[in-house]
Amino acid sequence: MRKAKPKKRIVLPDPKYNDQLVTRFVNDLMVDGKKNTSFQIFYDAMDIVKEKMKNTELTPIDIWKKALDNITPGVEVKSRRVGGATFQVPTEIRASRKRSISIKNMILYSRKRNGRSMGEKLAAEIMAAFNEEGAAFKKKEDTHRMAEANKAFAHFRF
Repeated sequence: MRKAKPKKRIVLPDPKYNDQLVTRFVNDLMVDGKKNTSFQIFYDAMDIVKEKMKNTELTPIDIWKKALDNITPGVEVKSRRVGGATFQVPTEIRASRKRSISIKNMILYSRKRNGRSMGEKLAAEIMAAFNEEGAAFKKKEDTHRMAEANKAFAHFRF
């Protein structure tokens, strides 16, 4: 690289929970610059989670964070070409990428869900991830399975 790395932008915490991770999530949820709408979707999803999971002693934000932890992958496979053959090489993921992958997967699979509103779909995906089920959790399991299957090619790591 010729240029210096760009500085990380500081993300302001959200108004309700005072948490930077929530703002980062809302920024990824946002479509066409409609940040207020995405905040509303997130807060609606938190209200639905609070309503449906009354029996747990955790707050909705704690449930959401645990759900994100449950769908965060530890390793991923990258294609590496060695002598005409392409190998799927398992590599560790740095912390910031882990977080962004888990956020993006949760949003992607909640958009694909069946439901009336995006808030309901997001709440359903959060509860599924909290209980270690659902599409986002399955994606993490598949990624780990792929890495385990290609463990023999780990020495091609770059």
